[in-house]
Amino acid sequence: MTAPARTDDPARPAFGVYVHWPFCESKCPYCDFNSHVADAVDQDRWARALVADLAHYAADTRDRVVTSVFFGGGTPSLMRPATVAAVIAGIRRLWPCVDGMEVSLEANPSSAEVAAFPDLRAAGVTRLSVGVQSFDDDALRNLGRRHDAQAARRALAGARDHFQEFSFDLIYARPGQTEESWRRELAEALTFAGPHLSFYQLTIEPGTPFHRDGVTAADADLGAALFDVTQEVLGTAGLPAYEISNHARPGHECRHNLNIWRGWDYVGVGPGAHGRLALDDGAGGRRDWGSHQIHNPDRWLALVEERGHGTAKRRALDDGGRAEERVIMGLRLAEGIDRARFRAQTGRDVLTLIDPSKLAYAVGAGYVALDRTTLRATAEGRLRLNSLLASLLAS
Repeated sequence: MTAPARTDDPARPAFGVYVHWPFCESKCPYCDFNSHVADAVDQDRWARALVADLAHYAADTRDRVVTSVFFGGGTPSLMRPATVAAVIAGIRRLWPCVDGMEVSLEANPSSAEVAAFPDLRAAGVTRLSVGVQSFDDDALRNLGRRHDAQAARRALAGARDHFQEFSFDLIYARPGQTEESWRRELAEALTFAGPHLSFYQLTIEPGTPFHRDGVTAADADLGAALFDVTQEVLGTAGLPAYEISNHARPGHECRHNLNIWRGWDYVGVGPGAHGRLALDDGAGGRRDWGSHQIHNPDRWLALVEERGHGTAKRRALDDGGRAEERVIMGLRLAEGIDRARFRAQTGRDVLTLIDPSKLAYAVGAGYVALDRTTLRATAEGRLRLNSLLASLLAS
């Protein structure tokens, strides 16, 4: 199988904006994202604060052109469309933006949120990602979801009506799941699918209610088997994996996430958001910086209003560590790492980070493919990516 063609240009870097909305109606027991349940949210105040924080970052990046925006959370579809519109308008005031800029927003399948889909489209959202998680009512209850399968189906019908680009998420390796039941669920998913689907393996993270209660996900062997089933079924249906957890018809990949995996810069605002920027170092060069926003929503909001930004930490990134991160992210992609792009971003060839003997073994075993232009993990390599990376990057 040949690697997908590269669709970006190293000479014209992508630049994204990530906006984190931290509020949810309830906290799912498997979720370890920075999400909070609030009785009331002053959305006008939050819109002003988000735009103010964006302005703080725009001061250092006015030469950039925004190629994508992503509203994540939390549950961004709980934002009023007017709030979303205000943030998008702020981004357009602060930076030049490409024509046809992708604006993605995550949504849940509740009736109230589905009713807002037309207004979210009018606000400037171009791509919707719906958190379905399962088409099985028992599984949804066990996952702590507030919607049932019928609500998920209605939400996807609404997404299809109002958005040319839409996606939905499913969780696999759930307790009690089998290959047969997963095949049935995938078959139903395909009846509702648009041009993009995401599949996330359930992991039990410390600090979550699932971890506290001793809930166990499927074992490693079953998880790998379910992963293989997903690749088989979706590939046959014309939705090949372009990243470990993401499948799309060619040309319908999520541009925002794709550009982050390719190593390009992005600003992240909102409680707990991360960002990554290459900025002038004052000596005629460039230096990579990572930013991390304050987690607590009340504290974040107060500090933005007090000092104009909610950044908890901004630090210079070690060149070697940043290059290694690009390897880790790039090998998640089916297209792999474009060596010309990697040189443009880091000033070095990707092979300078790789153990030559371990690379030779991985190529011989069929886990990695290498040529003059690309280094990529094969499907077999991506199945065991963590151990593969640990081997390749061993110093």
